[in-house]
Amino acid sequence: MATGFAWGIDVGNRALKAIRLVRDGEGLRIDDFEVIEHEHVLSQAGDNRESLIQQALANFAQRHNIKGGGVAIGVSGQTSFARFIKLPPVEPRKIPEIVRFEAIQQIPFPLEEVEWSYQLFQQPDSPEVEVGIFAMRKELVNHTIKSFTDVGLDVQVVQTNPLAVYNAMYHDERIKGTTMIIDLGAENTDLIIAEGESIWMRSIPIGGNHFTEALLKAFKLKFAKAEELKRNAATSKYGRQILQAMRPVFSDLVGEIQRSIGFYSSTHRDSRITKVLALGGTFRLPGLQKYLQQNLQLEVTRIDRLAASTPAEARFAGMFNENILSAVSAYGLALQAMGEGKITSSLLPERIRREKMWREKTKWFATAAALFVAAAGVGVGSWYANDMAANSAVARDNHEKVVATTAKAERLNRVWSAIESSGLDERMRIGNLLALVAGRDVTAALVQDLASSVPPDKLTPAQLKATARNKRQVLEHWGWTTRYEPDITRFLAPTMTEDQFNLEAEKGSSSGSTYNPGFSPAGAPGVPGYPMRPMSGRPMPNMNMPMPQMPTAPVATPGGGPTQRGLIVTMQVRTPYADASGLVTETVVKYLRERNQDSKNPPENYSIVRVTIPSAVKLAMSNKVPPPHVKKAPLVFQVPSAAGGAAGGAAGRPQFPAGTPNPYRNGLFPPHGVNGQQGGYDPNFRPNLPNVGPNGVALPNNPNDPNQAVDPLADPNVPGESMKNDYLVTVLVAVVLDPPPKQVVANNP
Repeated sequence: MATGFAWGIDVGNRALKAIRLVRDGEGLRIDDFEVIEHEHVLSQAGDNRESLIQQALANFAQRHNIKGGGVAIGVSGQTSFARFIKLPPVEPRKIPEIVRFEAIQQIPFPLEEVEWSYQLFQQPDSPEVEVGIFAMRKELVNHTIKSFTDVGLDVQVVQTNPLAVYNAMYHDERIKGTTMIIDLGAENTDLIIAEGESIWMRSIPIGGNHFTEALLKAFKLKFAKAEELKRNAATSKYGRQILQAMRPVFSDLVGEIQRSIGFYSSTHRDSRITKVLALGGTFRLPGLQKYLQQNLQLEVTRIDRLAASTPAEARFAGMFNENILSAVSAYGLALQAMGEGKITSSLLPERIRREKMWREKTKWFATAAALFVAAAGVGVGSWYANDMAANSAVARDNHEKVVATTAKAERLNRVWSAIESSGLDERMRIGNLLALVAGRDVTAALVQDLASSVPPDKLTPAQLKATARNKRQVLEHWGWTTRYEPDITRFLAPTMTEDQFNLEAEKGSSSGSTYNPGFSPAGAPGVPGYPMRPMSGRPMPNMNMPMPQMPTAPVATPGGGPTQRGLIVTMQVRTPYADASGLVTETVVKYLRERNQDSKNPPENYSIVRVTIPSAVKLAMSNKVPPPHVKKAPLVFQVPSAAGGAAGGAAGRPQFPAGTPNPYRNGLFPPHGVNGQQGGYDPNFRPNLPNVGPNGVALPNNPNDPNQAVDPLADPNVPGESMKNDYLVTVLVAVVLDPPPKQVVANNP
């Protein structure tokens, strides 16, 4: 909305930054600027966090003129939700309806619990329309706004900081071609990739505080001292030691940015990032800009000026130039409040919008009412006298009708209550019977999706050997486990980072049951337990993934909100390819993430809502051995007794003919079997190699001899090669059961 002047306010982890914009002819001018540092970093303040924010806002309101202008405030990208999707070709008038349907599908909370808005993006020469859907929990929005309104600030726009940064760079015409913006904040780093009229965003849980914590650990300092040391690194005589201590964080940051670029490139194959814009106070660190430029092989430009003219007063200009890297978000917020933002969506609650509209119209209503009263005053007296004469009789008649109608309503309500409570036991039994078959088709469909996510390998061993092992882009399923979650909503919260999701998903839940179908410990074709083979030709794990029954009544969460059933799937994929995570991201992860968007064959009874890769380790370091469908399961050796039966040893172990290697001595079998039986395959047992005969003499390697130990890491598909340097990549998948029904869009090709 356009006003005479507007403030953009960004309350960051270390300081409050505010910019006031005013009209200056046809352009804009930065009329005022403020930075108020907190007494303590908010992330280290604990219970004092809210009081520090209130103190900063109160100081700001006292120092500056806040009456008569609009205020736009920023919220962290970590506390909000953003999703960008392409819309099917529909008539413009149907777009709001389609967007609402997509919002219901994409936002991991009921719409009545969030404030949400959307923005349409469309290239001038393209019929495709992309929509950005943004949301935030209502309680978080209201709590944030209250902090500002308590000090008299008139909040008119609530925007996420990444979108505010995009507004600033778009207004200043900094976006040329495909441009990546890196906003390195205190707690996290926002990545915005902009190309034409479309954007892509991701938040990385690495920020300036991580550099400070690295110094804290290296030099045994308190946080405040470590922060001061980091800020003065450019002029310190210990600059080299300071940078060396922070080098691991530099490396982690570059790695996450490279992963993000790889994912963006895999989903936007025709795009090539040409330059990088760097902003955020942490970029004052010496060497960080150069380090990123060398490792990303891209031009990295640090923002040192804004298009709006700077304050004329020297004291404002000096402070502004010193803090310009951290003030871009506040600048973008002020631009939107002045009606100059490319993105106009806002998370301001609808209730507040209506109140503002009503206040604007109230003065016109008052004027109209005064004119009406003056014109009608002459006839009001005579009308009032005539009405009083008939009023008493009419009132008595109406009262009798109200009493009779109320008595009838109460009687009908009692009758309905009796009908509603009847048959309760029978309906509960019916519900339980229906629950026995509910969801039976989920397992088969989900298993098919997991299996289909790995592309089939159709190369022969000779064709595989023609390529260096670490360059073979081949994948193989090594199984998966599933865990039922009665309430999966905590895994879907937009505030949960990828690292937090990986940690929570891998450590399990006390409220859910863990199912580990694994692989059959032994078996052969035609024998129960033998791994099935999907259409791709790859072995599949057993289909013994239990399906949880439908609850007969809603389960309440500790907070009292609605629950959402779901599954956490932990899948493992083996590959010899050097960039294992990148390959799995471009194939398995991409397939699963796009599964819900499959317009021809969407899943009807579940929804894959989150896919991550928490780890990729070499097999030699993973303590894992191949499942039975990869490695031939050892046989149980028994020799016939004189009576024709199987003779056992003193401890119940089978006896072996003279000259036959004892597999227990060779380390082929563990001293115990599977499920308490002797012999068999133990997935946690590592055979001792090489194979040694009964007299300690090494035996020749004969893989066809069942009495010899087999190298568990020998590649069964390529004879003579080992899998020890292959990677085992873990993929975590969050699956929501009972998603909202899919909506069929008319004329959707």
